[in-house]
Amino acid sequence: MRRTDSAREKVADRLLKSSATRFYDPEVDIDWAAPIPEDKPFALEKRCSLYGTELWDRLTPEQRLELGKHEVASIASNGIFFELLLMRMLLKEIYHADPTTRHVQYALTEIADECRHSVMFARYVERTGAPAYGPVRIVRRLGRLLPVIGYGPALYGSILVAEEILDRLQRESMADENVQPLVRMVNRIHVLEEARHVAFAREEVTRRVPELSRTELWYQRWLLAVVSFWITRTLINPRVYRAVGLDPVQARRVALANPHYQESLRWAGARIMAFLSEAGLVGAPGTHWWRRSFLLADR
Repeated sequence: MRRTDSAREKVADRLLKSSATRFYDPEVDIDWAAPIPEDKPFALEKRCSLYGTELWDRLTPEQRLELGKHEVASIASNGIFFELLLMRMLLKEIYHADPTTRHVQYALTEIADECRHSVMFARYVERTGAPAYGPVRIVRRLGRLLPVIGYGPALYGSILVAEEILDRLQRESMADENVQPLVRMVNRIHVLEEARHVAFAREEVTRRVPELSRTELWYQRWLLAVVSFWITRTLINPRVYRAVGLDPVQARRVALANPHYQESLRWAGARIMAFLSEAGLVGAPGTHWWRRSFLLADR
């Protein structure tokens, strides 16, 4: 076994042991029948897409609570979409691999985790009474293409962008006692278990980038930037704005132009952008798409 393979196996073995001792069962660990307080927010106001805009100022306190609920439902249902793509890409990665290795066994364990998380998010959205918005149609269609053209560091980098943006938003939310208890518990479970998935993906990026040729590195940079653009643009489905009587097209335009929302996305992605930059995956020819994703500030 090569040294790099040995190091990879050690990481996977450590993550397997952690998975065996620290995991949650959402069916048991969440009280799905608990009442939902009407006065507690589902999302922090400052993270709502319209916060700080004229449209936000026109909303009543009740409408602001309602918009937060629908935005969190949109993020959760998009989380299911991201995890389905993640599972498809991981299965592609290990399709021809040796199942006796710890690396493949941990990948299968991660897939099992993501299945439970997807069910958890689905039940959460159901419990709120909001629709399972999911991504807009074009993103759902493009999602069919990603497992075909995605591989290598860009594959794991895409996983990291989606997971770490959600991770930072969820960590902030679960630490605030004013947020809905159901939201805080769902976030706590996801954050604790995703920490292993993030470690696994970061290890793969660190190991694989130095092996890329210059041409391959350019492709990986471009693909990762484009996927990241669609990740940030699809978190909030424009249909959420109808829940508070706003025109989806107008509200979407206002949200994307909102400096507060753009800064929230940059804040949520700051840690992963630092890692990807250090790994060499942020740069030409993907810079334009990184800036349009709001994860990289305009100069």
